[in-house]
Amino acid sequence: MGKIRRLATIATGVVASVAMAAAPASAATSSVDLPEGMTASYLVVDQETGQTFGSDEHKQYRSASLVKLFIALDYLESHGPDYEIPADDLALLEPMLRSSNDDAASTLWVRDGWDEIVKRMVTKLGLTDTAPPTARGKWGYTAISAADIAKTYQYILHEANPKYRDFIMGNLALSTKCGSDGFDQSFGIPSAVPGPRAVKQGWSGFGAAPAPGQECSETNAKMLRVLKSPEVKAATAIASSGEGTTGAQDIDLTSRAMHTSGTVGADNEKIIVVLTLEPTTLSWQDSASRITELTREIYFQCAL
Repeated sequence: MGKIRRLATIATGVVASVAMAAAPASAATSSVDLPEGMTASYLVVDQETGQTFGSDEHKQYRSASLVKLFIALDYLESHGPDYEIPADDLALLEPMLRSSNDDAASTLWVRDGWDEIVKRMVTKLGLTDTAPPTARGKWGYTAISAADIAKTYQYILHEANPKYRDFIMGNLALSTKCGSDGFDQSFGIPSAVPGPRAVKQGWSGFGAAPAPGQECSETNAKMLRVLKSPEVKAATAIASSGEGTTGAQDIDLTSRAMHTSGTVGADNEKIIVVLTLEPTTLSWQDSASRITELTREIYFQCAL
């Protein structure tokens, strides 16, 4: 397989709270190979040293399921730390975070204001590359960048109320091998990085379900499926219709997207975000293998 070379920068400045530190003049450089045909951006933040390692981290991609971080955080911020989450909402939030349940995301997206969720998060977190989807029903077409997703994790870990942090990161630490739609979401960080981790994965363009015979099988994922209540059915139908427009957006909505994000280490020492686009001819298995190898190389290079 042909390879192309991309340069990344290891910055030694301190990353303070939510704000990303600028790379100092003495920053060293290192290279990471990309498989032929892959577009990728990534950012690693070492929260103990302040060191960062990234490439093209402000490039915009469609979010796929990474937008579920915004949906969950907005829900918690909107209700306040003293709010006791009702069982019906836990049945949406937990499978959305752990098993990337789309019906749960659509229900909360419609209920809590559609694209207004993204707008609130942009303002609250100071995101610079994130924007609502052009068709407000298609939450997976929210524009994001590796830098903004890393900043989101920094906010959750250091700025958000500890109850919000514990809820979101606790559920991400319980990420299931199988997504609720039957895709195997153990690509990227879960397969490439050793030790404790809390992850949120995203994918788009591979169809509504895996090809016959390629379904991920894990009973836990099936147990986490959201019940088909009237609210969930209605919200899913509305969201999938792509109702409404919010303006122009210039991101790739055609290539297959596969993203991996989260923290690694017992104390969330490193934040890792890897966003990729692949040709439409590439299979799920090949895409998963490629992002896993890329994530492994990024992790071990920045650990040197």
